[in-house]
Amino acid sequence: MSRPIPGLPPPRPIPMKERSSILFVAMGQLDVLGGAFVVVDQKGVRTHIPIGGIACLMLEPGSRVSHAAAALAARAGTLLIWVGEAGVRLYASGQPGGARADRLLFQARLALDDTARLKVVRKMYALRFGEDAPERRSVDQLRGIEGARVRETYKILARSHGAQWDGRRYDPHEWDTANVVNRCLSAATAALYGVTEAAILAAGYAPAIGFLHTGKPQSFVYDIADIVKFEVVVPEAFRVAAAVQRERPLDGQRVTDPVATVRHRCRDQFRRTNILGRLIPLIGEVLEAGGLDVPPAQEEAMPVAFQDSKGLGDAGHRG
Repeated sequence: MSRPIPGLPPPRPIPMKERSSILFVAMGQLDVLGGAFVVVDQKGVRTHIPIGGIACLMLEPGSRVSHAAAALAARAGTLLIWVGEAGVRLYASGQPGGARADRLLFQARLALDDTARLKVVRKMYALRFGEDAPERRSVDQLRGIEGARVRETYKILARSHGAQWDGRRYDPHEWDTANVVNRCLSAATAALYGVTEAAILAAGYAPAIGFLHTGKPQSFVYDIADIVKFEVVVPEAFRVAAAVQRERPLDGQRVTDPVATVRHRCRDQFRRTNILGRLIPLIGEVLEAGGLDVPPAQEEAMPVAFQDSKGLGDAGHRG
């Protein structure tokens, strides 16, 4: 690790909203060499990764992480997520250090209060579909209504992009048996879930404490990501799948690797839609709908989303 420059404050994590979204790494050793975060492939070739400017790294089979690399990623506030092929299965994740007791307790209170939880679920429904949820419906009833609307949305998007569609079905244990459209959808949603989990942790909340989704390690991730999923990533998955199914070029190029193409297009879409700048305010908007007071933060708590204090530069200069 390089030493801080005398007279200057130590480096701080870049705010989450200003980072690149996601990077997939496979078949390489992650390490810190010469003060730089690098991935070393099987031939010994080093590729530098600007770890502090990335929201999360998705580590696929064949990747290995040194202690120094994991420690540097934690200090930089970059989430490490160990996933299966194409990011379909999540095995473990390393928290980037942004969790706060006040936020966790607030989230837990909302989830345990039936009235507050219903308000949160109704808010998520309104944000997702652009209309208020039906009155006098329980969480379970709203989950059923939402599921029906989601299935219909898949059909509509598939039809509009010219993709063949027979339902969302795949076995994460048998990745190769899924058809191309389900593989594309899985790759797209995995990318979105990765950046969403990074945002949730950076904001100080727990991925496992969900409101519509419950009982899974990423329940809250699914809650938040599903609000923007059909706007941001699902259309890209259908575009790529349709190009493969119809054997036609996409943006003038032949699609040879659908999963890689989906990832690249989702990454570009994350940048165009400023997804990292939107997710943390979205989380706050959803939880505030519960109607409970947010507890005060402790003085020692990590600032939400790694927001730096005023920089050294004047307006118009980088601090």
